[in-house]
Amino acid sequence: MPNPILPLWEYIPDGEPRVFGNRVYLYGSHDRAACNAFCDYKLKVWSAPLANLNQWQCHGDSFRTRPGENRPADTPWTDHELYAPDVIEKDGKYYLYAYIVGAKGAVGVSDHPEGPFRLLSSYRYADKTGDSGIFNDAGVLVDADGRVYVYYGYEASYMNELNPDTMCDVVPGSFHHPVIMDGEDVPPEQRFFEASSPRKVGDTYYLVYSPRRGSRLAYATSPSPTGPFAYRGYIIDNGVDYPGGNNHGSIACLNGQWYVFYHRMTNHSIMSRRACAEKITILPDGTIPPVEMTSLGFEAALNPYQITPSEIACVLKGGCFITEKDVFTRVITEITDGCVMGYKYSSFP
Repeated sequence: MPNPILPLWEYIPDGEPRVFGNRVYLYGSHDRAACNAFCDYKLKVWSAPLANLNQWQCHGDSFRTRPGENRPADTPWTDHELYAPDVIEKDGKYYLYAYIVGAKGAVGVSDHPEGPFRLLSSYRYADKTGDSGIFNDAGVLVDADGRVYVYYGYEASYMNELNPDTMCDVVPGSFHHPVIMDGEDVPPEQRFFEASSPRKVGDTYYLVYSPRRGSRLAYATSPSPTGPFAYRGYIIDNGVDYPGGNNHGSIACLNGQWYVFYHRMTNHSIMSRRACAEKITILPDGTIPPVEMTSLGFEAALNPYQITPSEIACVLKGGCFITEKDVFTRVITEITDGCVMGYKYSSFP
């Protein structure tokens, strides 16, 4: 699939790609077109077989804070919007970690990676956490030794260890802050803002995150899961020659090729975001050279002899933007003299 990688009527930002079995699953928030607020009261799951990354399938609603679609609410303590989930596997069970605006975060469990997830608990803790149980944009890592770590925070980076027997109880004394080196002497483009996403590549621990300035996905590394993590660079900037905004995503290895998953803005808003992916390379020294936004997604090249949908533009300059007229129709509008609309890249055999 070209970018955006999901059907063009779907809005899934804050994507966390996870490979379970022979499929890649994309867990993310759910935006609503032309809405004046971030996210929704439900989460949805999409997946594709590794053998065909063009064949994405929607598995429906996986978790809800408000009833709907013949499903009751899953969180009796709140009905606020769900943001930025992550899902990990432990001992044959799949655990969902969801951030809920202004309320304690939720942990769900399922026998299947696509859910639906039933509520396990909110976070349980006896001593300090970074945000009194909200766990903003939580990302979770299950290490090779079975220990479980949760990374989270807004304008400050935190980490706690979770009890692997319950997956929702915070281990006393495990609180770490800051996880990523911070302070007024650190440039804003390196300082942590939000969107924690941990990964382990070889013996190196990576934390992908959104920095305080700009529209980038940055990353930091550490030899230890508890950090501290040192800034190494940024992977992608969704505001280069395009209407940028907040960014949130992560990395995944699919069929031997590494990708960064991120989102782009549409509808002249930072609240209508769609999932995209680009190929990346992890060098022997652990660094990830920055990549540009393209229209390719999982494609090797665009076919110049086929119609190119206007809404897969990866360059929009001069004030033009993509807008959704209805569920079947998205166009580029506000085109004036000097606007640039670009598509990268085509191959002419």
